[in-house]
Amino acid sequence: MQQRILGHNDLTVSAIGLGCMGMTYAYGPSGERDDMIALIRAAFERGVTLFDTAEMYGPFTNEELVGEALAPIRDQVTIATKFAHTFDANGKPNGLVSTPTQIRTAVEGSLRRLNTDVIDLCYLHRVNPAIPIEAVAGTVRELIGEGKVRFFGISEAAPETIRRAYAVQPITAVQSEYSLWYRHPEDGVLDLCAELGMGFVPYSPLGRGFLTGSMSAETQFAPDDFRPTQPRFSADAMRANQALIDVLHDFGKELHATPAQLALAWLLAQRLWIVPIPGTRHLNRLEENIGATAIEFTPEQLARLTAAIDAVPIQGARASDEYERQTNL
Repeated sequence: MQQRILGHNDLTVSAIGLGCMGMTYAYGPSGERDDMIALIRAAFERGVTLFDTAEMYGPFTNEELVGEALAPIRDQVTIATKFAHTFDANGKPNGLVSTPTQIRTAVEGSLRRLNTDVIDLCYLHRVNPAIPIEAVAGTVRELIGEGKVRFFGISEAAPETIRRAYAVQPITAVQSEYSLWYRHPEDGVLDLCAELGMGFVPYSPLGRGFLTGSMSAETQFAPDDFRPTQPRFSADAMRANQALIDVLHDFGKELHATPAQLALAWLLAQRLWIVPIPGTRHLNRLEENIGATAIEFTPEQLARLTAAIDAVPIQGARASDEYERQTNL
């Protein structure tokens, strides 16, 4: 697979990574553990070298899964994880805490669960406005000096917050939602990444599955799937947003590509330092996603596709008010 570089530190990873969250969290019952381990290893065999997880996913169980799956090939992959949350006795998140003590506790827990001596890319998962971002970045800088972390990342943060953190500890990658139906990073964050030399890692690059073209207003979700709680997954919004899928189907005929492949290829075409991390539980979807790296747009095709996308008015907020309150956007 093609390789891309994140940040000034020359962190080289596959052009498409694997987001592992959905294997154990957020999208209904967890996948069978042995099957998910096999899928993670199949991704590596097909050229994927960036694997994304977080203490929040499970919580904790996703890191354990990723650590076990990657143990035989640990020195050949990049593992990214995230800190910021605390949890009650039942494992339910009960707030954002990013004090130096809590960051160190979180990193030690992640190292243990991932069965590794160092976290390759350690993100602040969400910004806590009560904690100066300089204190967070300073703590990560210390952890890098101690050899427990290699590179620093930040997720769902505003440009001014990113700039302040970068002044204390250079940031290798910013991770935020970015896709054909959520373009907010274009309002300053991508330009800041270019200015400071940071990579950008879009999560939910397939719109939490909607941009695969496999969903409709009649789609039934599992009781513990969080998507129905998000406005964009209401039946009315999904019905209206089918127009975007129709655009992808039309262009897919011309380029012999699926909607998912076009959605990922469009992201890859925006900047050379963008590395999407689509998630899946299925080998055929994994291979489909990887196939996006083979799509090469002509300038005319990319302009036409972008214009067609821009002409579709996306309906529904990307997330609930409660979700948005946890971001720094």
